[in-house]
Amino acid sequence: MQTNFTPEQLKDPGIARANQILRSCVHCGFCTATCPTYQVLGDELDSPRGRIYLIKDMLEAGRPADERTVRHLDRCLSCLACMTTCPSGVHYMHLIDHARAHVEKTYRRPLMDRTLRAVLARIIPYPRRFRLALLAAKIGKPFAWAIPDRRLKAMLAMAPKTIPPMSRNDDPQVFPAQGEPRMRVALMTGCAQKALNTDINDATIRLLRRLGCEVVITKGQGCCGALTHHMGKEALAHAQAAASIRAFLAEKRAGGLDAIVINTSGCGTTVKDYGHMFRNDPLAEDAATVAGLTKDISELLATLGLPQGAPKGLRVAYHAACSLQHGQQIKSAPKDLLKRAGFEVVEPADSHLCCGSAGTYNLLQPGISGELKRRKVQTLEAKSPQVIAAGNIGCMMQIGSGTTIPVVHTVELLDWATGGPQPRALTG
Repeated sequence: MQTNFTPEQLKDPGIARANQILRSCVHCGFCTATCPTYQVLGDELDSPRGRIYLIKDMLEAGRPADERTVRHLDRCLSCLACMTTCPSGVHYMHLIDHARAHVEKTYRRPLMDRTLRAVLARIIPYPRRFRLALLAAKIGKPFAWAIPDRRLKAMLAMAPKTIPPMSRNDDPQVFPAQGEPRMRVALMTGCAQKALNTDINDATIRLLRRLGCEVVITKGQGCCGALTHHMGKEALAHAQAAASIRAFLAEKRAGGLDAIVINTSGCGTTVKDYGHMFRNDPLAEDAATVAGLTKDISELLATLGLPQGAPKGLRVAYHAACSLQHGQQIKSAPKDLLKRAGFEVVEPADSHLCCGSAGTYNLLQPGISGELKRRKVQTLEAKSPQVIAAGNIGCMMQIGSGTTIPVVHTVELLDWATGGPQPRALTG
């Protein structure tokens, strides 16, 4: 794609990077075949190619974002299926993230939009606040019929039937390895996950210890910044990410770390991109170090040698989170681990398509998100599984709200198969 940025514009590192990405696009349209929003809406401007044109026009002109451009960019899930499909290697993730930051700086949203986004950015990344919000949503759920705004209804619907008590395993501490120590790893405990499902971190710690890992919960870590980063709130996202970078680097320097383990793939995709996020920041070297140490839990388990398990007689439908299969290009490891543990693993049709969760997308775009959920649940249920497994809390909540089949994290099944308790979702 030909671009026409001025030399003055190209002095901006963000514009220079956008120029590189735009020039790599050859207009082939392969991305439209795998874009969920294009499949639902059928509008060229709701495809990656269409959004690329909108971004190019906006950035080249150096103009503020307008309502039309914002509408189509907001509908993007950042599922990154287009990056998996693209034969030219267009790094759409960096382009859409830059465009969203430009939107945030130059476009004044309607009051309700501004309010909702500010509330989400200031509540979800903070587990205590999020717990209180979930409790309030639970109380308000019976009155959802009286609320006209679909986004507010979606927020009320997000509240689970039960809010788990806080897990003390998420407090800063060190869990010694069982048997001969093999690795020393730090676990990123996440933010929303600590309020929605404490079993995931508990299962991760048990499983890693069983496989010879000393597990550190580092003091000072917090939100990875993914949620606010994808909302275009660049300064807030970088501040959140910087705090975690400093926490992990302090632990590495004090006691050494072989890996930083993440069991929420949406977080993992962002943390692995810290090197790019902080490339022009004094924290650049530390950020790159943290990114290089980061591994998804399935990635690490694949290297640790999970014991071969006897057949469990349990049919598991594996849902591939977009942030794992497209963002991190981890596709076979979770399925291979489940099979090795003794589970029968099946995959739904169109497994490359998003379930519609996508961070805060299901709250801000409930119509499109709901249709994608309906399609995903339909393909999963068509496989007649006894349980659905996923590697991302957002996907678990989204799919779980549309089916009666139990939904668990992959690591919960692997923990159970190697001596841990049966996942709570299966005991009920």
